Amino acid sequence: MSRAAIRYAKAVLSLAVDQKSAEAVNADMALISKTVSENEELDLVLRNAITKQSTKKDILLKVFPKLNDLTTKLLDILVENNRVDIIAYVAQQYNTLYDDHTGKEKATVTTAVPMTNDLELKVMAKIKDLTSKAVELENIVDETIIGGFILRVGDIEYNASIANKLNKLKREFTLN
Repeated sequence: MSRAAIRYAKAVLSLAVDQKSAEAVNADMALISKTVSENEELDLVLRNAITKQSTKKDILLKVFPKLNDLTTKLLDILVENNRVDIIAYVAQQYNTLYDDHTGKEKATVTTAVPMTNDLELKVMAKIKDLTSKAVELENIVDETIIGGFILRVGDIEYNASIANKLNKLKREFTLN
């Protein structure tokens, strides 16, 4: 399923770049991805094999009435090929490919409490050490890390959490 989604996403990105509408399509894809992932009923309807493809398309057009023409054409192709069920995956893949195309990378920073401006500056400084790309930063709050932060940029993870340091100490004491 993901290979098909990647192929559709690559084709749409290529067309969108040619038509100078890649940014608008990216906004559509981000909205589709977010909406489907947050709405279990919509996701179930899209993945339901019994529901007609045309019905799925009608639902999507009602949920997303102001899509770019290229995004609407993608829906048409997915309907023709009986693949509307993968629209959320296509949208996610498109967003990833678009970010690669524009040289942007997503970074997530996990903290025990919401980030302060001071911590955000420290994290952004660390990000500059890890990558030269423009970075979009997302903050995830997870109280189990106790303090500090865990930074993930692409496939690189920098763990400066108190929980991680305590686990390292625990391992050192159990080995001795």
